[in-house]
Amino acid sequence: MMLAGMIMAGAMVLGAAENSSGTGEAGMLDARAAERFAALALGCVHREYPNKIAHVMISDEDALPPRELTPIFYGCFDWHSAVHGHWLLARLTRLFPDAPFAEQARAALAQSFTHENMAGELAYFEGEGRASFERPYGLAWYLQLTAELRAWDDPQAQEWAQVLAPLEDVIEDRFLTWLPNLVYPVRSGTHNQTAFGFALTLDWARAAGREALADTLAAKSRAFHLEDRACPIHYEPSGTDFLSPCLMAADLMRRVIPAEDYPGWLAAFLPGIPEDGSADWLAPGVVLDPSDGHLVHLDGVNLSRAWNLQGIAASLPADDPRIDSLRAAEAVHTQEGLAAVSDEHYEGSHWLASFAVYLVSGKAREAAAP
Repeated sequence: MMLAGMIMAGAMVLGAAENSSGTGEAGMLDARAAERFAALALGCVHREYPNKIAHVMISDEDALPPRELTPIFYGCFDWHSAVHGHWLLARLTRLFPDAPFAEQARAALAQSFTHENMAGELAYFEGEGRASFERPYGLAWYLQLTAELRAWDDPQAQEWAQVLAPLEDVIEDRFLTWLPNLVYPVRSGTHNQTAFGFALTLDWARAAGREALADTLAAKSRAFHLEDRACPIHYEPSGTDFLSPCLMAADLMRRVIPAEDYPGWLAAFLPGIPEDGSADWLAPGVVLDPSDGHLVHLDGVNLSRAWNLQGIAASLPADDPRIDSLRAAEAVHTQEGLAAVSDEHYEGSHWLASFAVYLVSGKAREAAAP
């Protein structure tokens, strides 16, 4: 009864499994929820202020407004949120091409994705002192954006993909330069975490046929995590986490470990996953002040944990006794996470919808084992 209740609660939040447009690819996302999430992204992708710039300045000439520094991704408070806000619009318009928001979303994407604007983004990346800019979090999201455009069977989307392609090459080169020098994983729950950046970048590299980067990421992931044991998930979350160090590593490793070996690796890495269908082995993060830009990260950790749990469960054999507890915890985190996605406070509204769409559109299930 416990598992059934948790799954029912999650289903009430998500809506029907088959969305109203009949696009089965959208998974648990329905058109009404897509409309709400799209509105949040449309409200910020070209909203310049407030803005937080992670910006190395070499001279007075670098003291410029965000729209001049990075002419595509200047909205949504910071560069990486602007990137995944554009990803959200691309994904939802691809999945719901006839929805009322689709025309406005296309117009917003067309306003951003011009050759002139891309020249400005490239110039920013080439500036002195910016070799580590948005690495790996924002860079990984950029690659997910271009992957979404390339997978979209739409002439305009393919034109946009070509506009954005030059920065793909820059980012690929930066990963290939950085990875050989990276001796240790970053196990934080925020932007610097390597498991998240590796996972999204690996998905792009495989889809784009960038074999050298895919092989390098897979090898580095195995070197970092193959021998990991008993990840201390009971220490989570930290006070500003929006990514789970333990679950994101497990989500990454399902991409690089042969499917037949993954259940055993997971048993050693997270030995406390119950086999009784319970959800209380992993409590959702709690946010008491959603107007605090750091504390509201915990709403994000609930959403990203949910997609981690979804992907982990999908990577196990159908008769694995841990699946019910993974899904029960996923349902609880989904319910808590989606309930927090609103336009009440810009501290959360400028980014949480992207995490929600990654979860409920089934993006996590698209990743595959080698």
